Amino acid sequence: MKKFFILITFQLIAFCIFSQDKIHEASEAYTEGKYEQAVEIYEALLSEKGESAAIYYNLGNCYYRLNKTPLAILNYERAHLLSPGDDDININLEMARLKATDRIASVDTFFMTRWIEALRDLGSTNEWSYWAIFSFLFFITSLFMFFFGRRLILKKVGFYAGLFFLAFCILSNIFAYQQKNKLIDRTYAIVFTPTVALKSSPDKSGTDLFVLHEGAKVKILGSLGEWSEIQIADGNKAWIQTIHFQQI
Repeated sequence: MKKFFILITFQLIAFCIFSQDKIHEASEAYTEGKYEQAVEIYEALLSEKGESAAIYYNLGNCYYRLNKTPLAILNYERAHLLSPGDDDININLEMARLKATDRIASVDTFFMTRWIEALRDLGSTNEWSYWAIFSFLFFITSLFMFFFGRRLILKKVGFYAGLFFLAFCILSNIFAYQQKNKLIDRTYAIVFTPTVALKSSPDKSGTDLFVLHEGAKVKILGSLGEWSEIQIADGNKAWIQTIHFQQI
């Protein structure tokens, strides 16, 4: 058993070293303008290591340089999903969106809703989970201050601090749960066809409702065979064949 664990440990170390070498190789290829080569390495790393915000971000940069806007947006969106509070990812995502043809105005939402969503997106699932754990520990500490503090000031501090950390713990858990659901559901997609007419029904004979271009972001509401009902940012709904988009 001991030999088995030693073997596993060495394999993990070797894999980490191999991954770092590959990341360095991809970075050098990108710096030298060999974007296609960098793409191949990053895609291979995703297959080997699984999802990574950093790799999706770097992959998005490569596709952006190659003027492959839909692929750039797709990878930036995936990076944003894993690390929503990363400024570099968010800035590059906005830059890539500017290269897309469609400019769809979002439906106005209540300012408090926008504020809460912006606050939630400051952290990922793991980050909010860590905050939940830390705030719970501080809550327990505050309880000790309240129940066992000999001075009135300590009891007051413990009481109000306990309320604050309890509320923050609950909020952090809610945000962690919501971010986790976003990772699981994957209800958004990016259009990859240069121009596609969206239909009133899941059939080619359906009425054309509106047209979307590559790079547009849509929300998937449901699927029926090879068709999916989608909704765009302005609230309009229509049907599109699944071959025309890739899920984030």
